[in-house]
Amino acid sequence: MCMQERMINFLYFFLPVLGGYTLTSVYLLKNPQILHRKKRPAFYCKKIAHRGGSGERIESTMEAFTHAAEQGTEMLEMDCHLTHDGFVVVSHDENLLRQTGHDVTISSLNLQDLPLYKERLEVTFYEGRYSTGKDRKFALLEDVFKKFPEMPISIEIKENNHELIKRVSDLVKCYNREGITVWASTDSTIMKQCWKMNGSMPYSFTMSRGLLLLLLFYTGLLPFVPIGESLLQFYLMRIFNRTFIPDEALLRNKLVVCLIEKITMRKSLFRHLAARGIQVHLFVCNTEEDIEAALEVGATGVMSDYPTLLSSYFCKNRSQD
Repeated sequence: MCMQERMINFLYFFLPVLGGYTLTSVYLLKNPQILHRKKRPAFYCKKIAHRGGSGERIESTMEAFTHAAEQGTEMLEMDCHLTHDGFVVVSHDENLLRQTGHDVTISSLNLQDLPLYKERLEVTFYEGRYSTGKDRKFALLEDVFKKFPEMPISIEIKENNHELIKRVSDLVKCYNREGITVWASTDSTIMKQCWKMNGSMPYSFTMSRGLLLLLLFYTGLLPFVPIGESLLQFYLMRIFNRTFIPDEALLRNKLVVCLIEKITMRKSLFRHLAARGIQVHLFVCNTEEDIEAALEVGATGVMSDYPTLLSSYFCKNRSQD
């Protein structure tokens, strides 16, 4: 048999198979309930306060969390670190130079020795904007749990610290919050440790798992694959080089950002995840235009530094609330 005939025979069988696979994949992408049971989380949040609403109060303080709750926030987002004497402190950074002006780390200090936040703190995701507040003390995670017993909270763990992960898990169990407290981390190694420590808590996609999600989506395999995560939390790419100026030079390139936006901001992907009960939170949306853009592309929830702005937007657009 000549090469041409072999190719014809190959295409004769391959093309129908490819066509059938493509049609099946597209159908299941739109109808995931055929293969997967929809997740039923203990919470569903549209309004998420980033660092407790760092545009309206000093980030991650009890005053910020209280203010956000008063404005109708449905979830608090925060990061945690461990002091030298073993207290779980809410703070975005481990090194306190940006937040306090002191070049020290949380892990090197006892709780009572932590410095105060600066009187004015620049909003990371809104360059040139600053927040102030009466409360400049670092908050304890336990105090947040005590004050907001029913508030869903997303906790990002930035360091592979077994003791930190254990103490966060112990606090979650102590205050009976396993259904409404989310493990978050960009690092898959850290996330594995978190899940191993407490597998009863919902968890979000890491960076590598997010890349795998995109690969599965573009190859058509996603509708066939089970997903353990309960949330996808990702940047709304249009904020780059507008309200948020990234440190990485590559991400200051408009063409690179545009390409990433085209690849990641896929409404059909977000709709598929939502249909499987996986919440999609896009951040950090600090203008009405960005909130609208996030919802338009398929976000089920929006994370903002401005909880008042977020609540006002949903109040004016009640059909989306």
